[in-house]
Amino acid sequence: MSEHENCHVDPVEKPVNEAALLTAKATFLGVSGMGCPTCAMRVRNGLLNLGGVLLAEVYLQNGVAAVAYDPEEVTPGNLVTAVADAGNDGRHHYEAHILQTMPAAKAFTFA
Repeated sequence: MSEHENCHVDPVEKPVNEAALLTAKATFLGVSGMGCPTCAMRVRNGLLNLGGVLLAEVYLQNGVAAVAYDPEEVTPGNLVTAVADAGNDGRHHYEAHILQTMPAAKAFTFA
């Protein structure tokens, strides 16, 4: 059995609140420990399950997560903790560090 068998994760679906994104902050995180697309999904889900997170995208190839959030509910430190907590199953271990924080309106293009 390979290390990635029985490792399926369903994606968390969270509707995008476009009005909230206008005043949101965005933080880019460097993420280590992801070995497959399911790992990236697990990290994304962990971020989206955090109250106040509006949008999260994880780029496995680059080891980067881009997260938009309400700064009155979430801090960049909370995001780092959520990434670590996403690997709390005893088989996965993820770490994150803050790369950059800016207004979400500058970080993301909204349609």
